[in-house]
Amino acid sequence: MNNVSRNLNLPGALADAEERYVRQHPLSRAYMERATQSMPGGSTRSSVFFKPFPFVVRESSGCRVEDMDGNVYVDFLGEYTAGIFGHSDPLIKAAIRDALDKGWVHGGHIENEARLARHLCARFPSVERIRFTNSGTEANLMALVTARVFTKRSRIMTFRGGYHGGVLLYKSGDAPQNVPFPVVLGTYNDAEQSVAAIEREAHDLAAVIVEPLQGSAGCIPASREFLSAIRDACERHGILLIFDEVMTSRLAPGGLQGVLGIAPDLTTFGKYVGGGASFGAFGGREDIMALYDLRHPDALSHAGTFNNNAITMAAAVAASTVLTNERLEQLNARGDLFRTRLNGIAQAKALPVQLTGQGSMLNIHFCEGDIRSVADLAKEDGNAKPLFHLEMMERGQYVARRGMINLSLPMAESELDGFASAFEDFLEVSGRLLSA
Repeated sequence: MNNVSRNLNLPGALADAEERYVRQHPLSRAYMERATQSMPGGSTRSSVFFKPFPFVVRESSGCRVEDMDGNVYVDFLGEYTAGIFGHSDPLIKAAIRDALDKGWVHGGHIENEARLARHLCARFPSVERIRFTNSGTEANLMALVTARVFTKRSRIMTFRGGYHGGVLLYKSGDAPQNVPFPVVLGTYNDAEQSVAAIEREAHDLAAVIVEPLQGSAGCIPASREFLSAIRDACERHGILLIFDEVMTSRLAPGGLQGVLGIAPDLTTFGKYVGGGASFGAFGGREDIMALYDLRHPDALSHAGTFNNNAITMAAAVAASTVLTNERLEQLNARGDLFRTRLNGIAQAKALPVQLTGQGSMLNIHFCEGDIRSVADLAKEDGNAKPLFHLEMMERGQYVARRGMINLSLPMAESELDGFASAFEDFLEVSGRLLSA
């Protein structure tokens, strides 16, 4: 399959993998070269770009995708958690078709809008009122500006490694394209440091926004003690606590807030809730969300041509019937077992490889020791995850470049077995390079 046996190090193995990838994807390469004539780098979405160039999807079905070169992959990328239903759920497909038959640019309220709102408020008890947006990014922006208006304060607190959207990313600090909010940066899972920062900045701190599990940082779960300490500090100072559950709400019927027993003031949603269509939402306490009650003359405006678009509303309502509590719990239980299984394979080979995560969201890391924040990943060799990504694709398994792995409802045990076998083979072939 590869020439790793003659490579003395990870950079050499990665170079070989890239050469094979180029040979196996000539049509995708030609497409990307043409695409650069109209899009910078040939891409309009940073998260699906990778070197030497990304493959181009021709079609997808169930839990598989096929690229334009005819290569078929089991989809463990799962559209970065949005693809929990796979690619062709019949009930969601039928709902979209029905919406199209009835027209889809209405310019007014539609019944599915309130149906979806009722479902989400019932599923997440902390969400007493809710409003829709078009993405998780937009949902987080709206939650933050809402907190600033409600508290009459300006600063927000977030955490290194956090990702709250394309203009709210804090992997190692405040990125240059971020919205220019005055930001206080905390250390994830460090309760003492975070509470001290809240106490210090409380006079002008509007909100603390946090993921109960940092998804983009590498599926790093927050401890209950960390989140409880933040909740208590926010309560003391009238600061709004925002849980970004755009990804993590899929980890339990009531999201991770339900698992942890910690109620935020506001919650944001996105990804899978739209059933595969573009979606976002923010909601929470009734007194906060009343800022948008247009029956009052001083209400805030929150417009958006496609906030309640017919296609998303139809897909989301159908998705809410597909994703029953029982199916969600079963999927996440399978994910926990799968993560344990993969960790067992790595441990049996005594390699510096581990998988973090919770339920149906996993991430591979090539280092030893506890991973409690993104700082703990600094010791990784930067070539390891790109090599894993290309090698697993060569074995028919599609994962994120950063090592993220997500399960979807159409996956059977045979798909999990196939991934485990490919993972074990990868470690067998590349293990000595990973431990060098």
